[in-house]
Amino acid sequence: MTIPTPRQRLTLFDLPLDVVTLDETLDRLGDWISNQPRAPHTVVTLNPEFIVQSRNQPDFVNAMQVADLITADGVGIVWAARQLTNTEVPRAPGFDIVQGLMGRHGADLRVFFLGAKPGVAEIAAQNAARDYGIQVAGIHHGYFDLPEDQRVAELVRGSGADLLLTAMGAGRQETFNQYWRQVMNVPVMIGCGGVIDVLAGNADLAPAWTRRMGVEWIWRVGLDRKRWNRAPRLAQFVRMVRAEKKRTAK
Repeated sequence: MTIPTPRQRLTLFDLPLDVVTLDETLDRLGDWISNQPRAPHTVVTLNPEFIVQSRNQPDFVNAMQVADLITADGVGIVWAARQLTNTEVPRAPGFDIVQGLMGRHGADLRVFFLGAKPGVAEIAAQNAARDYGIQVAGIHHGYFDLPEDQRVAELVRGSGADLLLTAMGAGRQETFNQYWRQVMNVPVMIGCGGVIDVLAGNADLAPAWTRRMGVEWIWRVGLDRKRWNRAPRLAQFVRMVRAEKKRTAK
């Protein structure tokens, strides 16, 4: 296996992937938060579904290609990187990044909670303020249409947030962060999927043993019927990796 360097960047299916540990990720994001003058940065936590889903979504692909940091969210990406690049990539999942930033920076961190159903972000913000001591810069649900994007982006800009948690579903959250990054001017903007629901107590974090082994997706898909439609995408991803490995081996 290749020994990764701290800022090594790979390519998987035309998408970038940074070879970076969770601690290195938190260090880098902490630097972005503290740097002056403020500058916007987008973060993507890559998983197999992103790769499959983005095949017919050019805007989603572009948002990931130009992201400032793109980490391996799950074991599927670690496996693909090993198969296709012979590189061992550490995981830096979205929830661990969010939790790590709030734990490290506490009261010095202003967080904007954007996403989930109406009322959920409020509970998540209250819980995060209680558990980590962070400042709540702003709150907005994720159920708004494209014509409202500018209004929401300007609301985020006016909040002075250091960290934007955007939880509006794969593709939508990444393209929103990228398109409006200069308007919002938040040092760290991360598409974080179900993290707001987890912080609000509406979704369970996978058991620690599944997360240590990197197989929490099996636990989630197996026990949550709403996630059963994800299984075909995961199977498609496996087929894509095997086909690409066979093609490059010729």
